[in-house]
Amino acid sequence: MPGNEWEKIRHLLVVQDLQGQRTIPLQETTYSIGRDSRNAIVLRSRSVSRQHAILLRVTLPETDQYGFRIIDGNFKGKSSTNGLYVNGMKCVSHNLQHGDVIAFGNNQVQAKYYAISHISEKAFSESVDIDNISDFLLEQAHAANPFPTLAVDPNFEAASETALARLASFPELIPNPIIEMDLGGTITYLNPAASAKFPKIREIGNKHPVLTGLLNALEDHQLNSFSREITVDQEVFEQFIHYLPESDLIRTFIVRDITEQKQAEAELRQRDRLLQAVAEAANYLLVEMNYETGIDKALAVLGEAAKADRAYLFKNHYHSDTGEMALSLQFAWKRTHLAASRFHWQNQLYQASELARWYATLSGGKSISGSIQEFPVAEQKLLARDEIKSLLLVPLRLEDEFWGCIGLADCTHERTWSRHEESTLLTMAASISGAWQRQQVEEKIRYQALHDMLTGLPNRFFFNEILAKTLTNATRNRESLAVLFLDLDRFKVINDTLGHTIGDRLLQMVAQRLKESLREGDTVARWGGDEFTILLPHINYLDEVAQVAQKILQTLEKIFCLDGHELYISASIGISVFDAHSHDVETLIQHADAALYYAKDEGRNNYQFYTTTLSAKTPELLNLEKSLRYAVDRQELTVYYQPRVNIVTGKITGMEALVRWKNPEMGLVAPNIFIPLAEESGLIIPIGTWVLRTACIQNKAWQAAGLPPLTVAVNLSPKQFRQATLVEDVAKILAETGLEPHFLELEITESTAIADLEFTRNVLQKLELMGVHLSIDDFGTGHSSLSRLQLLPLHNLKIDRSFIQELTTDVRVAHIVKAIVTLGRSLGLRLTAEGVEKQEELDFLKSINCEDVQGYFFYKPMPADKATEVLQNRHFSEVEEKNGVGHKYEKSEV
Repeated sequence: MPGNEWEKIRHLLVVQDLQGQRTIPLQETTYSIGRDSRNAIVLRSRSVSRQHAILLRVTLPETDQYGFRIIDGNFKGKSSTNGLYVNGMKCVSHNLQHGDVIAFGNNQVQAKYYAISHISEKAFSESVDIDNISDFLLEQAHAANPFPTLAVDPNFEAASETALARLASFPELIPNPIIEMDLGGTITYLNPAASAKFPKIREIGNKHPVLTGLLNALEDHQLNSFSREITVDQEVFEQFIHYLPESDLIRTFIVRDITEQKQAEAELRQRDRLLQAVAEAANYLLVEMNYETGIDKALAVLGEAAKADRAYLFKNHYHSDTGEMALSLQFAWKRTHLAASRFHWQNQLYQASELARWYATLSGGKSISGSIQEFPVAEQKLLARDEIKSLLLVPLRLEDEFWGCIGLADCTHERTWSRHEESTLLTMAASISGAWQRQQVEEKIRYQALHDMLTGLPNRFFFNEILAKTLTNATRNRESLAVLFLDLDRFKVINDTLGHTIGDRLLQMVAQRLKESLREGDTVARWGGDEFTILLPHINYLDEVAQVAQKILQTLEKIFCLDGHELYISASIGISVFDAHSHDVETLIQHADAALYYAKDEGRNNYQFYTTTLSAKTPELLNLEKSLRYAVDRQELTVYYQPRVNIVTGKITGMEALVRWKNPEMGLVAPNIFIPLAEESGLIIPIGTWVLRTACIQNKAWQAAGLPPLTVAVNLSPKQFRQATLVEDVAKILAETGLEPHFLELEITESTAIADLEFTRNVLQKLELMGVHLSIDDFGTGHSSLSRLQLLPLHNLKIDRSFIQELTTDVRVAHIVKAIVTLGRSLGLRLTAEGVEKQEELDFLKSINCEDVQGYFFYKPMPADKATEVLQNRHFSEVEEKNGVGHKYEKSEV
């Protein structure tokens, strides 16, 4: 048993009343004694007052020991009815000594007081159940009389009525510690609460935190009363200090224990700091254009606010060697005195013993928190490299996917992380995940905005941006550069015949070869379609540019193998060099484009440098072709309709669909200008398909409006007619628009028909079986004969306008036209004369029994709304007679 426990004085009161004997250990500071059941010690006897006496614990001066004083009466000072007797002597109060016998009014109720030492806690607890307590105490312990055995000053206040009043009042009873000290630093008084709370205060004296600095504090405050906060062994108290000048004493009163309050306040301040840090960090993540800068700032402000030593952001990835899940340190913040740690946190496998628990916990959405002494040994070794004593990690999740974690580390203390710190880190994790997702989206959007999605090359916009920056540097450094404009020569044929899938893959392979042909620092971009632009910076000699261009041409000449196809392709390249004539982005590209035109004109598969002698018309034609590429998407194309009129009846028997192009900048572009461009560039195919669909839709709309049905004729260009999917495309358009096949007439030129007669017959037979009407357009210009064309399943023959224009001026032409009509009718073909503009032409055509005519004499080509108006007005009714022939004709004002 420890010495201090052995020497401790223990106090007992053995009570004998009408209900028997019981032993009461005296451990509280005060007891009320009486008959009333609300008393601490209840005495069963009518001779005892309801509140007969007070038993008060009294601290002995200059010691840590205490005794008990018994006082007659209650706390209000009212005496008992039958009085209080100690050892047979009536008294108002008495300092109890070991062995004192107390009688409460008479001998019916007595109590005996024991003050004993050298007894174990176990034996003391068992004493309450011993019948013969006196014999037990003689065997187990030594009697202790605190009052007589200690040297007590005869003038000790406890003997006076003032002391009695004090002992029975506030200081001795309340649970708050009260200490008095003189100006020399000697403790003059401790109440029971002070002795219990600060058991070593007498031993330590004025160096005890409760008393430290009191004299100086009095001088500093220059007041007799003030308060302060003190800390004793991690506990914080609010202390009131009062100086008693009349007795030169300093009395201190521990008002309350404010440890929990201070902890709560500290937690609130920490929470506020963390919340502010989260807001500040979130702002960094939101406003910083650079994602990495935002993360660095966010981790720094979070680490400072959490009073951590390190802050980490780890990202998951697949290990480059094994393909297993691993993590690497992507961002880190640390205190300046700590060593960097990034290098040993790279490619750490989750399957390793050090991180297996981390993956299981974090991927499950839970946090890892605590002192590393609580972690598995393998983890301790890993964390010891960063001198970490405590760690908090929370997962980074995005759409339920675990993609990393962020953490705080303390390298100074074995710290317990608060719930505020964990929730703050979780909030930060959500912000970082959002920022990361936003960054990924922004990067993707920016990449898509600046790159061609098919080839992955920079697009036109990005190329211009790169060229502008390079041009600025070249100007500043007095250097030169070159721009190459490249167009594939045979790509459109491949794309049209083998399909867009093969065409797209070919473009990808071309892009790869172009990249491999260039020098380091050069840039290749996809300008659009099968066009590419190349930037060659830091040019010193034209030979350098020529060598690159030649290398590109040679690279593209090598065979391309795609899905069993062996493809050959070449390119034409135009080159402009930064000089006085080509001095900005726009002119450099325009001049390279112009040079490209001449490369094509020189037989393709070559390169040409731009010179000032190039025709000014070349860029215009080239720009026209480029604008035409976007005409369909921009809805710049429209379909006009020219009626076909029966010579005898004057009725409209059909409509011919004619494409027109109205450019926003150039206005209405003549068909004889843009149609050849479309044919050469291959654009005629999508344009022709669009015209065919539009014409079918319009014809169906006229029928739905109740107008008499008629055929609509659509021209097929040579390239469109030779499309492998022509028949399927026509069938599909008819099915989509709901137009019956016999209301559609397809026209091909005589030259197209005889280019490959067997191919033409095969295609036309399929179209005829479908029910489509077929016509030869511009007959007489293709050096053919009806004897050859009779092999084809034709329905209509259109006499070229060049014959009609010379009909009345050249007798030989008149005989030719008459022969065509006669032979055509004998073959069962319907004859239509194009370009009729004069009455004499009309009279002659009627005289030779030509059935239908087209031309300005009746109608010019007109928009769909005007054509609809004409059909509604005429409604195939009879017309007035003209020149005495059947009916009167009127020229259209359209």
